Order: sequence, then structure tokens, then C-alpha cells
Amino acid sequence: MKDIIAPVSKEALLAELTPDKLMRKTNKADNEIYIVTFQDSPNVMREIGRVREITFRDAGGGTGEDVDIDEYDTCSDPYKQLIVWDPQAMEIIGGYRYILCKDVPLDKNGVVQLATTHLFNFSDKFIKEYLPYTLELGRSFVQPHYQSSKAGAKALFALDNLWDGLGALIVDHPEIKYFFGKVTMYTHFHTKARNLIMYFFMKYFNDNENLVTPIHPLDLGIDIKEMERVFNGGSYKEDYKILSQKVREFGENIPPLINSYMNLSPSMKTFGTVINDTFGDVEETGIILTISDIYEAKTDRHIETYLRTKETNDWPLPE
Repeated sequence: MKDIIAPVSKEALLAELTPDKLMRKTNKADNEIYIVTFQDSPNVMREIGRVREITFRDAGGGTGEDVDIDEYDTCSDPYKQLIVWDPQAMEIIGGYRYILCKDVPLDKNGVVQLATTHLFNFSDKFIKEYLPYTLELGRSFVQPHYQSSKAGAKALFALDNLWDGLGALIVDHPEIKYFFGKVTMYTHFHTKARNLIMYFFMKYFNDNENLVTPIHPLDLGIDIKEMERVFNGGSYKEDYKILSQKVREFGENIPPLINSYMNLSPSMKTFGTVINDTFGDVEETGIILTISDIYEAKTDRHIETYLRTKETNDWPLPE
């Protein structure tokens, strides 16, 4: 495992974080959201790669390289980088990378060149009816410093700030109907707690159409009959309470991003789980969210505020 690179200078970052790349200000914690690429902001991309590698190694994954930057970040039609920027500390809090799937090229075998295609097979129906209206998200992170309560409101609202960015993407790309990506479970996570979460996915968010399937599905070894006895609440709400309680009994919590997705939309689908051997052997589960099904409270919080600022050509005063 290589040593991670030194931080990029604040001066180099500020020189590239220009007003034309500012997407919006966050609703809370007085942060800013920028959209950049390797081509227009190479120093920011280098810092993103540094902070991503720190974050993922800290959680038990990562590339093992000195920086987490790959061909999807640097190719001629790269993934764009959405970052939350702390203007006071002049640091990247977190981010996503994303791409509009309708713009993705095919390889010589006619396979869509997405970051997920080495892990999952796409059905013809998914390629024809979903991909043209899908935005793929990946490499979501909040750097360790901003996961600590010591960072105050900056940490408390870090994930919320990322959703501000996703809300703005929905507004700026009205043709998009779906968010597609992966959620990650790290190798140190308790296996029985993991199985509780995976069974919950199967029960409430299963892909019955085989839209997307793992190339090498992970055998989770779930005892279905035992899980049926455990999840006896009779409703999503009651079974979710059971899930949260049982996971805590194994000394774990439902990972924040997974928890956020599960409570975002009732129609989320999951696509099975694989081992990503290029990323610390983490376990990754494919998911898709239908944007029109996102709960109204969430859209009001992250989309309506952005719509209002676009209409008035002004930014909200952060809370």
C-alpha cells in the first residue's frame, strides 16, 4: 500500500474553484457546492483523489494507490466531480462523481463504459428504458474530519449538504428519472449485521425484473427462515425498527448512506452484491432510485430551495 500524497496547496485549489464552477450554496452550515472535472480543475481533482483515498482507507477500503483517481475521472468524457467545499477551512468536505448515462460511450463489444460495468450485467430493458434517463453516482464520501462531532455543524450537515447537490442536479437535468449506483459494506462490518441489512433489501427493495445482475454474485449465506422469524413486524416501518435494533445488538449501526437511501424512496431497487477486488475487497450492492418517488419532504428540502434561488438569481442565507 502506497503512502498517500501530500495535500494540494490552498492557493492552487482556490485558483480553480472559480465562480463559474459554483453550483449552489448549501442550505445549512454555510458551505459551497462546486462541479469540476479533471480537465478544468486538475489540482482540485488531485485533492479529491487524495481525500477519497484517505476516507476509503479509513473505512477499510481504498485503492492502495497514493491517490484515488482512475480512468473514469481522467478520460476524454470524464465523470464530473460534485464536491462540498468548506470556505472557512478551505477544505473539501465530501463529494460524489457522476455521469449522465446517455452520454456514455460503448466499448468495441458494445458494452456501456460505466464504472459499474465490470461488476454488473445490464439487461436489454435496463439499457433501453432506463440508462437514457439515468445519472450514475459513485465514489460518495465525507472525509473523516467531517465525520467527527468535533467538526460541529460542518459534520452534522455534511451528508445533508451532499443531498443539496443531488437536488440541484435533478433541477439542472430535468430529463433524468433515475439515480443509479452502489452502496458499500466494508470487510470489518459484522457479517450477521450485514446479513440483516441485505435481507431487508431483498424483502423491501428487490429487483424482480432482473434489470441489473451481478457478474460474480456474492453468496451471502443468509438463513432465510431465520430472517423471516426476525422480521415479523408486518410493515416496512416496524421491520425497519427491528433492523435498526438488531444491527445495534452486533455493535454496528446501519451505515449512514445506506440508511439515507432506504428512507429516501419507497421504490428503491437493489441488484445483488459483489466483491470489488480493485477497491479493498469491499462488498458493493447495486441500487437505483426513481426520482419522482422521492419523498416530498426530501424534495422540498433539497430541490425547492434550489428552484427558488434560480428563480430569484440569488443564494439562500445559510442556516
